[in-house]
Amino acid sequence: MWVARSARQHSQSAVNDGARYRVPVIDVTAGLKVLDIADFRSRVSATVTRVITEQTPLLHSVSADLDPMITSIAGLMAGGKRLRPAFAYWGYRAAGGNDSDQAVSAATSLEFLQACALIHDDVMDGSDTRRGLPATHRIFESLHRDAQWQGSAESFGVGAAILAGDLCLSWADELLFTSGMEHDALLRAKSIYDIMRTELMAGQYLDLLEQSRASANVDRIRNVIRYKSAKYTIERPLHMGAALASASDETMSTLTAYGLPLGEAFQLRDDVLGVFGNPDETGKPSGDDLREGKRTALIGFTAEMSSDAGYVLERLGRSDVSDEEVATMCSIITECGALARVEELITEGRDAALAALESSTLTTDSIHVLANLAVAATDRKF
Repeated sequence: MWVARSARQHSQSAVNDGARYRVPVIDVTAGLKVLDIADFRSRVSATVTRVITEQTPLLHSVSADLDPMITSIAGLMAGGKRLRPAFAYWGYRAAGGNDSDQAVSAATSLEFLQACALIHDDVMDGSDTRRGLPATHRIFESLHRDAQWQGSAESFGVGAAILAGDLCLSWADELLFTSGMEHDALLRAKSIYDIMRTELMAGQYLDLLEQSRASANVDRIRNVIRYKSAKYTIERPLHMGAALASASDETMSTLTAYGLPLGEAFQLRDDVLGVFGNPDETGKPSGDDLREGKRTALIGFTAEMSSDAGYVLERLGRSDVSDEEVATMCSIITECGALARVEELITEGRDAALAALESSTLTTDSIHVLANLAVAATDRKF
C-alpha cells in the first residue's frame, strides 16, 4: 500500500517508490499547486468573476441598494481552495473527458454551491469571520448598525445572509445548466447534483442537531462528517464530473473508494485546524471551533478518553471563554490522546484514498492529480 510521507522521507525513497507503485511519488510541499495544472484555479476564478459581473446589471435594475449583496458575495468568493470544482473537473478527466471551458464552467457551479453552504453555515454557527473577512451576516449586521436603521441589526444580518446564500444557490444551478455541456451529459450530472444537495442539507441539519445535544458521540459525529463533508466535498463532485463524461460503474466505484475516506480525512483536518490552526493561515481566530461550540471528532474522542472532559464540555460554545481557558482545553484534548487519534484517522483516510488509485483504470493524468490532491487536502495548513 502506498503511504504518504514527509518531504524528507519522500526524497530518501523516491527511486524505490517510483519503481514499486503506479501512483507517483508525491512531494507534500507541492500543496495545492497541483490545481495549477491546466491553469485550473485561474479559470475557476475567472468564471466566478464572469458570473457575478453578468448578474450585476440584473440586480442593479432592481435597486442600487443591492450593491452590498453583490460585494459581499464577490468578497467571499474571491478566496477559497477551489477543491470542489477541482474534484468535479478531475472526476470528468478521470472518466476520459477532454479539457474544455465548458467542463470548467460546469465544475465551477460547485463553487457557488459552496458559497451558499458557507454563508448559511456561518449563520448557524454564529461565526464572526470567514476567510479572514467578516462573515456575511456580520457584514449586513454592521451595515444596519452603522446606518442606524430600525429593528434588530442582528436579525437583519441573518436575514440578508440567508438571502445571499440562496442567491448563490440559484446561480450555481444557472451556471451548471448554461455551461455549454451537452444536454445528455447535464442530465447525467444533475442526478448526482440532486443527491449531493439533499445529502448536504441533511448533513447540515444533523450537524445543527449535534451541536444542540449535551453529549458528544463519536459515531454520530462521524456520520455528520460523512454527509456534510466527505460526500459533498469529494465523492459527489467526483461522481458529478465523471457523469458528465459518461463514466462506467467501475470508475464510479473507484472514485467512491478514493473519495469517501479522503473526504472524512479532509474534514478531520478542518476540525484540527479549527482548534490548533494558525490564525494567519486559517483566517479564523485560534480555538474558534471551541468558542463556537462545535462538537467535532476532537471533542467526541476527548469525551471518551479524558477524565477532564467535563472541563472542556462545560466551556464549549461559551463566547466569553478566556484565552487561558482555551489553552487549557487544547491541552486536555492533546494530553488525553484525542488529537493523536484524529491524526491517525486522517492518515488512514488519506492512505485508503491513495490505495484506491493504485490498481484503478482511471486516466494517468487524473491519477497523478488526484494523488496530489489527497496529500494537499490532508496536509494543509488552511
